[in-house]
Amino acid sequence: MILVVVLVFWLVLHLMGAKKAAPAPKKITVTSATATKGDIGVYLDAIGTVTPVYTASITSQVTGLIVAVHYKEGQRVAQGDPLVDIDPRPFRATLLQAQGALERDENLLAQAEMDAERYRIAWGRRAIAKQILDDQEKLVLQDRGTVKNDQGMVDFDQVQLDFCHITAPIAGRVGLRLVDPGNVVQSAGTVTLAVITQLEPITVVFTIPEDSIAQVQAGRRKNASLTVDAYDRTALTKIASGKLLTLDNQIDTTTGTVKGRALFDNEDDALFPNQFVNTRLLVNTVQGVTLLPSSAIQQNGQASFAYVIQNNVVQMRSVKPGVTEGGVTQVDGVNPGEVVATSSFDKLQDKAAVNVVNKPVAASPTASSTP
Repeated sequence: MILVVVLVFWLVLHLMGAKKAAPAPKKITVTSATATKGDIGVYLDAIGTVTPVYTASITSQVTGLIVAVHYKEGQRVAQGDPLVDIDPRPFRATLLQAQGALERDENLLAQAEMDAERYRIAWGRRAIAKQILDDQEKLVLQDRGTVKNDQGMVDFDQVQLDFCHITAPIAGRVGLRLVDPGNVVQSAGTVTLAVITQLEPITVVFTIPEDSIAQVQAGRRKNASLTVDAYDRTALTKIASGKLLTLDNQIDTTTGTVKGRALFDNEDDALFPNQFVNTRLLVNTVQGVTLLPSSAIQQNGQASFAYVIQNNVVQMRSVKPGVTEGGVTQVDGVNPGEVVATSSFDKLQDKAAVNVVNKPVAASPTASSTP
């Protein structure tokens, strides 16, 4: 009996010593973020092309010799600024001939009218036949038609002469010089003398899926001017912000998309004609929702979950993600103010002890805009 008691006592001491020697489970180091309550924008992403409001390709309306080019390459011009001069001498001479013919026929008309007045007085005294008066009145009408024709020739030649002095039809920026003094241009030819593009303001044309038209129309009913942001080719750097101008009046059946046009002030010339940009159209703003960093949300098949930290212990909780914007996601299932893990997901499991190494950072959409 003594041996049995000693053996049992030894076993108890051995087990207690082994239990004391067993190391405590090591805490998992994680970073964290705090769920917040805020607003998040609903965006439609699309590919767009910078398109000037006006583009003028100027050609010659008369045939002649270029005597002067007034613009410099890349120059900013205002409406009415001189661009190109064509030798006006032949057109000035033609105008002078037309003016001479007009002056002659005006005097012939005046003479015919005087004769008609004399015949009218003579007819009143029964000194001439009625036929002579009628013939003279018709001659007056013929001379008036001739004068009107001459006036049209004078106006036409004046327009031709004005075409010799080419000015800017719009304000904008001139491109590279395309002609030089001494070049001969043809009327209605294919030679472009200058190209002017309006830069301020400027537009961006982009496409959106036809399934999103109702969403855009609903957003326009709530807010007449929807915000459109233009990003560079990498979609990382925002170039400019503008407003949605309009949607096209029909859907392209080959692509199932509709074109939209956004207007940008472009005072800093950040947008360049025909530039490729990525556009983000803000169609709605979801207000008063719970926001989490997108990195805190994990997927398990079709289910989404997050690790909520309470007293340095994580609890796996199912969440329902919604709108995502700028690295932040709208979620249901987590309350504002709760802290969630944002790293070490390969080691985490439900009820695991953790060691938070950073101060919890509040989630906030970095790139969203509230209209």
